[in-house]
Amino acid sequence: MDDQKIVDLYWARDEGAIRETMAKYGKLCAYIANNILANKEDCEECVNDTYYTVWTEIPSKRPNRFSAFIGKITRNLALKKYEYVTAAKRNPEAVVSIEELGDIVSGTDSVESEIEQRQMEHAIDAFLWQQGEEKRNVFIRRYWYFESIDSICRRTGFHPSKVKSILFEMRQKLKQYLEREGYTL
Repeated sequence: MDDQKIVDLYWARDEGAIRETMAKYGKLCAYIANNILANKEDCEECVNDTYYTVWTEIPSKRPNRFSAFIGKITRNLALKKYEYVTAAKRNPEAVVSIEELGDIVSGTDSVESEIEQRQMEHAIDAFLWQQGEEKRNVFIRRYWYFESIDSICRRTGFHPSKVKSILFEMRQKLKQYLEREGYTL
């Protein structure tokens, strides 16, 4: 079923929307959650929370890209769950990914920063679209999906040193780009 029909089911408050979402995006949601949480039970809980969150948010929002909408919800829920469980255990790949970008785009929790955060998201998006597809994909795999360097190497066929070099270069360029755009880092 195409995304528009799934969204229409949510708007009609038809519970079939959740079944269709599970069928089409269940693996994507599990993939995102697992890369962050690295725990089967936490991952399953996160994915189920994703379906609930989509159910509650769609009436007030009509997403343009449903796949991005559900992916972002899964990612945010997984990161919240990760924060909750970090006292007991850590996923070293997620920690490294977050720390690598932390110097550039560290977040704040104040309500006043919400608008600036959204503007920065748009700036990062614009920056990524200015990059070549190969570099953009490596960057997104590492910092959106929290893939390990080894996993990125398997997908791309690149040597680990090339992947690390791409990521380092992209972080430096992103920092310069954001500074030119007026962000204080």
